[in-house]
Amino acid sequence: MRGLLAAVSREAPVLIAGPTASGKSALALDLAARDGRGVVNADALQVYGCWRVLTARPSAEEEAAAPHALYGHVGRRDLYSVGHWLREVAPLLDRPVVIVGGTGLYFMALTEGLAEVPEVPAEVRAEGDALRAADLPAMIAALDAATAARIDLANPARVQRAWEVLRATGRGLADWQAATPAPLLPLEATEALVLRPEVGWLNARIDRRFAQMMDQGALDEARAALPAWDPGLPSSRAIGAPELIAYLRGEVGLNEAVAAAALARRQYAKRQRTWVRNRVKGWRDIILP
Repeated sequence: MRGLLAAVSREAPVLIAGPTASGKSALALDLAARDGRGVVNADALQVYGCWRVLTARPSAEEEAAAPHALYGHVGRRDLYSVGHWLREVAPLLDRPVVIVGGTGLYFMALTEGLAEVPEVPAEVRAEGDALRAADLPAMIAALDAATAARIDLANPARVQRAWEVLRATGRGLADWQAATPAPLLPLEATEALVLRPEVGWLNARIDRRFAQMMDQGALDEARAALPAWDPGLPSSRAIGAPELIAYLRGEVGLNEAVAAAALARRQYAKRQRTWVRNRVKGWRDIILP
């Protein structure tokens, strides 16, 4: 991918999206070194300070090589949404940046705008947690038709979010989204790159990377999370964390946990590829390998 550098703008903000393990961070660091850019995180799990290894956050050495922002700055038990990210990224856009990550919703909010939905009260969120666990179909059935037609009904987190907004505000999420303000960074003002790796090549990289994570301390990160583990927290969605927690609780063997975690990462990459295929328009495709 180093050959790409000559074709990438030196002035425009650069966006780099793509599935896990596709080489996004390495390309971002190369661009930062070439242009003196800051590297800005657009991954919803790399914001959590408790997961460096398991989320493949840049190493301390990589962070020292160029300015990095919005990495590892959120506590394990803290809630963090795309709205939080958008507010934090806004003041960073007055200098040259490369924004890199695997959370497509962050990029869409940045380049298309984000509906200004009010915060959901804690009691409504608790009610949503209970209903999602007890009767997800009922939660889906309660959504307004416009929102149900727009969101991914196979994604329980998206369903719960839409249900909570309707419950708390009396307005469907689709109605709020229809009043979306102008984006912070219109796509046409950026150099937007999306990495599209061949599936077999990517899956092999994912498996190798997870083996390296185990060598580098992923299990120690999970062990630190074990005493106060709460699967309902956004930070607990780190890919592979639930499987390692299951091992530490004695529910499965280590080999079984590692295999399940690697599979979860491959499935996550598949969801990312599907999202890119269905939603990303107007970005420059980078076919790999």
